[in-house]
Amino acid sequence: MSEELLINVTPQETRVATVENGVLQEVWIERASKRGLVGNVYKGKVVRVLPGMDAAFVEVGLARAAFLHVADISEKDKIEVAENGDRRQKAIGEILREGQEVLVQVIKDPLGTKGARLTTHLTIPSRYLVAMPYDSSVGVSGKIEDLEERERLKAIVQDSLEECDGGFIVRTAAEGVPEDALKRDVLFLRKIWKSLKKRAKAASQDQVVHEDLPLVLRTLRDLSGDAIERIRIDSRETYHRALAFTHDFLPEMSGSIEHYPGERPIFDIYAVEDEIQKALGKQVQLKSGGYLIIDQTESMTTIDVNTGAFVGHSTLEETIFKTNLEAAQAIARQLKLRNLGGIIILDFIDMLQETHKQQVLRALEKAMENDRARYQISPLSDLGLVEMTRKRTRESLEHVLCEVCGVCEGRGTVKTPETVCYEIQREIIRQVRQFDVQSLTVLAAQDVVDMLIDEQSDALAELETFIGVPIRLQGEYMYNQEQYDVVLV
Repeated sequence: MSEELLINVTPQETRVATVENGVLQEVWIERASKRGLVGNVYKGKVVRVLPGMDAAFVEVGLARAAFLHVADISEKDKIEVAENGDRRQKAIGEILREGQEVLVQVIKDPLGTKGARLTTHLTIPSRYLVAMPYDSSVGVSGKIEDLEERERLKAIVQDSLEECDGGFIVRTAAEGVPEDALKRDVLFLRKIWKSLKKRAKAASQDQVVHEDLPLVLRTLRDLSGDAIERIRIDSRETYHRALAFTHDFLPEMSGSIEHYPGERPIFDIYAVEDEIQKALGKQVQLKSGGYLIIDQTESMTTIDVNTGAFVGHSTLEETIFKTNLEAAQAIARQLKLRNLGGIIILDFIDMLQETHKQQVLRALEKAMENDRARYQISPLSDLGLVEMTRKRTRESLEHVLCEVCGVCEGRGTVKTPETVCYEIQREIIRQVRQFDVQSLTVLAAQDVVDMLIDEQSDALAELETFIGVPIRLQGEYMYNQEQYDVVLV
């Protein structure tokens, strides 16, 4: 299987796409104004303790107070051991009090109306290991199945425990790695932890103590164990940063990284832009003529399978069976592409034969095997529904790119003015590279034009200098927020 990483970088936004055999699988988007918080460590202040929920709200300097549940508090703080050896979990009120300073790490970004979720069980990832400063155990990734290899890795890391505080989790990428490389990772994590503790002592309340790597370097670190054949980056500066990072920490990946200087936008190579647009819609067409309807709400996501124009060539049961098999593959891809999480209900077309039901379920499980998010699939219910959960640690693609529509009062979504601004800037570059342009005029909704004039004025000025063509803006009151035209002169 051929897998590539395509990385598109602009001053305002970084986008990373994984492509398997020419088909888009996943997309990550990080904006300079809204960087992800997962992995960041803060010195927070407890502002409210909720005994009835076994939780507390902690102020860490974000728009909303973050949430800390007792289950996410480290064992050393919440477990009391009696003289006779009995263990008792303390209540939240015994662990935390209002006004108390606490060192916390974000494990879930703010989602919708919910604040970030925190833990005091800090973890620091590296190439092969995850350090757990407040834990003394050593764990090995469940994806490493060879028992001898698991024991070898565990023994190497355990030998290093005397040299540093805490425990470790051995990541999947460590499989087959020599002992000296693992020990270098241990020393690297030890230095980071010492530096983090030093900064935490000097930090004031609500201050960030440690930030995770930016999206590009984080992606290289986390996907380095996968069979990625080529990594293409359209920014020369980011390309050099990625090369330096891989040279120091991931030398085996250095040869896979290349700079993409092409005139054609990098995301146009495999129609990534088109796939992103399709992923914002509710309907997904299947090759057979059937289709999926994906309805994402705050409480859950439902996916309905329909035969559509597919009539098959034999019996109705066989037509339904083939549609459901194809839908199982498409559902697994859409869950990754749209980054759908939480409770997911799959409504396959009703099948009569028990063997067909089991084959469709197995096809879904097989298609989900490469999903990096943790998931759980339940058997078909009496109503013919498949219930599943998928771990959600960041916003879905729709929530990143769109906002609730004020016109339809929340019944649908439209792209944000910021998203449309970026699309306009990309369209301008595309048009200028294709045609001999003396000047151009952008027609767009007034909200979009206002953002281009105000918040995006610096970016627009840089774009004018870059293309050497004057750009004129014109607000159109009849245009909706997603509509725009680039008129060439």
